[in-house]
Amino acid sequence: MSDLAPRPDTDEEWESLLREWRAQSNVQPRPFFYSRVRARLVGEAAEARPILPAWLRWPSYAAMVGIILLLSGDGAVVPSAATRPQPYLSGPPTALPAR
Repeated sequence: MSDLAPRPDTDEEWESLLREWRAQSNVQPRPFFYSRVRARLVGEAAEARPILPAWLRWPSYAAMVGIILLLSGDGAVVPSAATRPQPYLSGPPTALPAR
């Protein structure tokens, strides 16, 4: 079985590591680093964007959206042949049939 007890000198190891990091001098990037980064970002932003969104470029997604809109149930595209549309509140309310 492994020894899970903490080592007595772990705090000193961490302290020495932190002292080493603090003693290091600040490192500066190579000359013109930020200019190169900015030029690259501008170049990537200026790339031509596609006219259609990605989901419309794939025919399966466009077909799925068309089917969903066709079958959405609002009756705007394909009215139901089973019932005749009746105007909303066209007359006095009718009595409900008794059970």
